[in-house]
Amino acid sequence: MRPGRSKPPAFTLVEVLIAVGLLGLVVAAIYSSWMAILRASKTAQDASAAAQRERMAIQVMEDALNATCMFAANGRWYAFVAENGDDAWLSFVAHLPKSFPRAGKFGDLDVRRVTFALEPGPDSQKQLVLRQNPLLMEMDQDEEDAPLVLARYVKELRFEFWDAKEGDWIDEWNDTNQIPKIVMISLIVGRSESYTARPEFQRQLVRFVNLPSGGMQGAWQAPSAPPPPGRIGNVPSAVPPNPRPNP
Repeated sequence: MRPGRSKPPAFTLVEVLIAVGLLGLVVAAIYSSWMAILRASKTAQDASAAAQRERMAIQVMEDALNATCMFAANGRWYAFVAENGDDAWLSFVAHLPKSFPRAGKFGDLDVRRVTFALEPGPDSQKQLVLRQNPLLMEMDQDEEDAPLVLARYVKELRFEFWDAKEGDWIDEWNDTNQIPKIVMISLIVGRSESYTARPEFQRQLVRFVNLPSGGMQGAWQAPSAPPPPGRIGNVPSAVPPNPRPNP
């Protein structure tokens, strides 16, 4: 070193350690913020997917109810049955479209019995499942053991039916050989067991389904039988027949 020139500035070991520590704190803060963003994004995506799944579940029920069919002369095959409670279920026959879930499995057998049921899931939570079987055929083992799961974490599934005679809603449908005019579906879903005590975290979906079809009376199914009341031969009279079949 030439005489008269000072030594170049340098960092001491303590300064280097402080700089490394500060850099570590900055990197840790950035990583923590990034992970928080990822967790929030995943939570939002899961919530959105679950909400969409729940909407699809109740839409599947509505689509099936809109395709309901009933032939009173063969009432034992077309019975419309429902039950509320912890193990609520709804079962009826419908002429289902090709777009209905699992329709490809049944080929051209479009007239099927559909059963929506609330059952225990693998994580001790209730889940809404769908089973199907073609009319006049037993349910196969695969459909029995592995039904289509429509919604998970279901807290309550409830059905109510419009009674035209009483002019009020009823929660029991005893006229199994008739189709109700309107069905109200109430589906309450929570995300985990802890939500049971916190109703604000539960989501309720309610749908009113106005069934477009009525039961086909037995007299209408037999061409050789006398015409049903309200008809003269094959020409409707001025007074339309009652679309609700007699028990």
